[in-house]
This record gives sequence, C-alpha cells and structure tokens, in this order.
Amino acid sequence: MIATKDSHQTTAGAGENGAHAAQSAAPRQGAHRLPVMVPIRALGPSHRERIRMHLLQLEARDRYLRFGYAATDEQIGRYVDSINFDRDEVFGIFNRRLELIAMAHLAFSEHPEYKHCAEFGVSVLKQARGKGLGARLFERAVMHARNEGVNMMFIHALTENVPMLKIARKAGAVVRYEGSESEAFLQMPPGSFDTRMAELVEQQYAELDYQFKRQAKHFWDLLGGLQEIRQGVREARHKSAQ
Repeated sequence: MIATKDSHQTTAGAGENGAHAAQSAAPRQGAHRLPVMVPIRALGPSHRERIRMHLLQLEARDRYLRFGYAATDEQIGRYVDSINFDRDEVFGIFNRRLELIAMAHLAFSEHPEYKHCAEFGVSVLKQARGKGLGARLFERAVMHARNEGVNMMFIHALTENVPMLKIARKAGAVVRYEGSESEAFLQMPPGSFDTRMAELVEQQYAELDYQFKRQAKHFWDLLGGLQEIRQGVREARHKSAQ
C-alpha cells in the first residue's frame, strides 16, 4: 500500500568518470531507510471518549479543515455520538501515553445504490504532524475498503486543505475543485489475498503495540504512585523527628 518514488538522473557520454560516479553513488542509494510500519489500531465503541478527547483538542482552524466548518464542542460531541461502529471503520494511532494523536473515519454508504462507496476523513493533533501519519491512515483505510468490496472512495475537503488533497492526489485520486470546496474520487481495484494478509498482519502488529504500551503505562503509573507514597512517608518521618 505504501508507494515510493525514486528519482534517477542519467547522463550520456560521461565515460569512465560517469561510471565511477555511478558506482560511488550506489551505496548511498541503498542506504535509504525502509518505511517504518506505523501501528494503526481499529477503534470501537469503547474508544468513543478517546475519540471525543482527540477531536476536542483540535484548534479552531483544524476543526474548520476537518469538518468543513468551525465545529463547536457540542457539534463535535454529536458527531462522535453518531459514529456507527457496526457500519463504519475508525482507525487510530496512539502515542506511548496511550493518547489518540491521529484518527481516521471510513464511513460506508447506507444507500444500496452506493454500497460500494465510502468516505474518508482524518485528523492529526498539531504535535504529531510532519510524520506522515495522515498518509499512513489513508493507506490503511484504502486497504480495508478494498477488502470490504469498496471500489470508490470519496474525500470531501476544503480547497485550502492542501495536505489532505495532496495525499489523495498522490494515491491517484481525481480531484474536482468547486470554489472553496473540493471532492476527490479514488477508484480502487478489488481486494486480493495480499491485501487481506497485509491487513491481518497490520491488525496483529497494532494490537501487540497497543497492549505493550498499555502495560508500560500501567507500570509507570504504578511506579509513580509508589514514589508518591515513599515521598509521603519521608515527609511524615521528617515531621515526627522535629
């Protein structure tokens, strides 16, 4: 699902110097880092409050870009309460403190005529941007949509939401501009054995990552509690000794 493009410059008639330069450049090309798998976890009803907290952390400008209007706290609350986890798919990325720093909502159409269509929306907290999380969530959503029989994905975004439109265009979507708003349409091939296996691997990896982070957080919380108790005992001893 992750596509990378390498730019190659060629020169003709460079002779031995050109060949030597090409040989010396080869190790540098091979030294490129491989893409790191980002643990993206499927979210369910038990994560509804975390989703709410995530969206409420978005600044006014980010809410405007995500929803197409300056969503208030109340409007965000209604949106979160309306998410149908039985029909739709929600994906999330957690940091080490189990804070939801990025999420995507893949909404499937209820209309029988458009049952093979889905709409994509994404949000990333300010402190987590610049890491390509939005693009990774998009790739994950595309993979799942293909495996669910979806052949057309829609992305409704404001024209000024350049990052979102760039992600869609890079994936091959056709973008149609209509003044301040834009629509991106991505036609997708059917799911395959490879995409189903890839999704299964990513699900298992994300679940293991989440459980590891949860245990680590529990350990550090417990350690912090013990340190507070020790500090309290020390203070009590100090007072009794006076």
